[in-house]
Amino acid sequence: MHLDVRRNPALLKLDLYCKGMRIDDSCLVEQDGGRKILRTRAGLGSGLEVVLPGGLWTNVPVTERFAQQSPYVLHREKGSYVLKLGDEAVTTLELSPRPAWYDKKTSTGKAMTRVGTLQGTYLGVYPAKVCEYWTEKPQKSNCKFCSVGLNLGVDDADDKSVNEVMEVIRAARDESGLTYVDFNTGHYEGDTYLDILEPFIRRIKKEVGLLVGIQTPPHHDLKRYDELREMGVNRVSFCFEIFDPCVFKEVCPGKDRQYGLQRYLDAVEYCAGLGKKGPRNQPWVTNGEIIVGL
Repeated sequence: MHLDVRRNPALLKLDLYCKGMRIDDSCLVEQDGGRKILRTRAGLGSGLEVVLPGGLWTNVPVTERFAQQSPYVLHREKGSYVLKLGDEAVTTLELSPRPAWYDKKTSTGKAMTRVGTLQGTYLGVYPAKVCEYWTEKPQKSNCKFCSVGLNLGVDDADDKSVNEVMEVIRAARDESGLTYVDFNTGHYEGDTYLDILEPFIRRIKKEVGLLVGIQTPPHHDLKRYDELREMGVNRVSFCFEIFDPCVFKEVCPGKDRQYGLQRYLDAVEYCAGLGKKGPRNQPWVTNGEIIVGL
């Protein structure tokens, strides 16, 4: 295994995630057909979409504070994009092409990029209002690493109808080879997040048959996941972020109060057992995502 980022694109990908990248003034990302850097509630698109050697598509952090101190700098030299570490060239990069539908609007007049964000061949959609941990009074209880409440009104609409989402999905499928749609929600009082997502899921499965994943808090009624499996959902994800219960309580006060770490782990275990159930032609994945370093 090569531990030199110049010879190991996978290691370079991880290092860029951790350190981010600065963009030199010589770069002309949008003029050269690259994708605009977007600020959405789910955090999707906040970096620069590029293709590393070996065909590794990735989203490199560029807007966050830590990225401003990154040792990596992207330069444009003779029409090519060169990633440098200090004064030394590491590799050339390709800009992920900006699809034509990024410049289109839905039939309701909404910019399609305010409905969904493309990463690789999957579309990320945050279809409902902001997580209620951001709006609690007298004191917010949002997760301390979360930027959902900071990105409102920037590049992401807070109201997305099923018809609008379907328009964007069809455009992304036809022009970008879309294979997968991922829905992300926050916490809503009354566990309404699955009720909100089900109409979207049913339309996608009925009309375009793409893979669909959801990322929500763990519903108190675990049988709801049996229904999602039957519906054709392909992935359920539970972002519990941290294995240490004490750190979980400190970093995720709302999640700790409303659900607790164990409920997340129980949901992951329960859903992992649903693989043998449901439609055999629909793959099934369950996972619990963590953030390294919290």
